[in-house]
Amino acid sequence: MENKYLRDKEASQYLGVAKSTIWLFSKQGKINAIKLSDRVTVWAKSDLDAFIASRMAVA
Repeated sequence: MENKYLRDKEASQYLGVAKSTIWLFSKQGKINAIKLSDRVTVWAKSDLDAFIASRMAVA
């Protein structure tokens, strides 16, 4: 079964960027972070796919 949600390390590998970039994109509102608890934040894979698609349309 494929994960629908990715932690910061997995999301950074999926997008091919550093973990700090994932957090920066979240802070800038480019991708939506889902805070599950004080110490656990995830990103929906569908949101990351939409971000990739939007970046491909610009390039």
